Amino acid sequence: MKQRINLLIAFSIVALLVLSTVQCYLVKTTYDYKVAQFHTEIKNEIAQISNNYSDIDSVIVSKKEALYKELTQNYIQGKKTKSDIKNSILENQFRNALTQKIQRKFEREMPDLKIDFAIVLNKFILYQNSKKADTIFSEKPFIQNKLYGNLASLNHAFLVRNYVGTTNGLFKNEDYKLLTEDSMYVSVIDWEMIILRRMAVVLVLSLLSILTLITLFVIAIKALIKQKKVSDVKTDFINNITHELKTPLATLGISTKILEQKNIRENDENFNAIVNTISRQNNRLQSLIDQVLANSLAENEIELQKEKINTETFLLSIIEDFKIGYPKITIETDFKTEKTVLVLDKFHLTTAVLNVLENAVKYGSSRISVKTRNIENQFSISIEDDGIGISKNKQALLFEKFYRVEQGNLHNAKGLGLGLYYVDQIIKAHQGSIAVISDLGKGAVFTIMFKI
Repeated sequence: MKQRINLLIAFSIVALLVLSTVQCYLVKTTYDYKVAQFHTEIKNEIAQISNNYSDIDSVIVSKKEALYKELTQNYIQGKKTKSDIKNSILENQFRNALTQKIQRKFEREMPDLKIDFAIVLNKFILYQNSKKADTIFSEKPFIQNKLYGNLASLNHAFLVRNYVGTTNGLFKNEDYKLLTEDSMYVSVIDWEMIILRRMAVVLVLSLLSILTLITLFVIAIKALIKQKKVSDVKTDFINNITHELKTPLATLGISTKILEQKNIRENDENFNAIVNTISRQNNRLQSLIDQVLANSLAENEIELQKEKINTETFLLSIIEDFKIGYPKITIETDFKTEKTVLVLDKFHLTTAVLNVLENAVKYGSSRISVKTRNIENQFSISIEDDGIGISKNKQALLFEKFYRVEQGNLHNAKGLGLGLYYVDQIIKAHQGSIAVISDLGKGAVFTIMFKI
């Protein structure tokens, strides 16, 4: 059974992990789609406000074509090297003015977004009729090759467009063609928050679904463990009650056979002794049955016959009866209250207090102290013993039905595990409370509280 439950738990954990992974994958896929959609929107907006870039590029082209023509002619004449050409292009005098103009256009046309941009040079190739193409400059997009713009890095930027331009010219009666390519990159400030806001519903639903799965998983596992625990408790109870019933039944069987003997029937003393034995064992059987039936009730099902009682006198009478049954046990009283009158059920409360006292004896106590106190408008009854005590991790189970304190791996004390459960139900039925303080090997203190 335990192995089956462990396998079921393991399978459930794997299923939960798989479902969570699928959910995370769907969220990631949605996120990537939203990012791509956002990039497309920005590209389309920039295309619309620039009239397919002609408004912006008309300024750029007019400035840079004159520069490019001058640099090309210098290169053909041998006045400029390839490195000089590159530096002259990147260090052009129009950089700051054009950057500000383009930036203002973005701010005016897209006021809800803060956009940084960069236009970087990719290629600068010269074609002459009498010569092969001369690649003066050709590199992948690189922020150090920035012509205009205020971007400091391309790491979080995305490509808006590639612009390829051609310039035809004539120098020393020889035609030439210049091919240039540059790229515009933009970065939207706080774009991550924009995407997350657009995904708010998806994220909330995903989070709720994962939390729901985890909650259902925990509830199912707890129910499974509780079911196993109930099953174990039932098995333990059946074993316990079988053991408890065997003794009186065996004694009754032996006593009945003894009564069949003629010499026993003719001896009044022996006959009466056997009859008394049968009576005691019959009472014990009846007591076991009544205990099981009584403890099948919850505290709200117990019918109390309450009456006004002098609590101190009532407790003393219980202690005196207990001393008769357990003459070897030393029991002391320390009452700091006087003539406290409470409305209680005498019968049930007597049984409850006796159960606590008998439980102390059952678990090795030889000295018991009963104390009363008034604490914040409550009447307190403390029963302290010097028994084996209860470990901290077992105290929460102490008042559960059928639970019995273990000694090692053995239940050495007889009983059905109903005594303290019954005490708890009776105290709750009186709207009171019971608590235990104990350390293993140092005894225990049971404290019962009633409202005055």
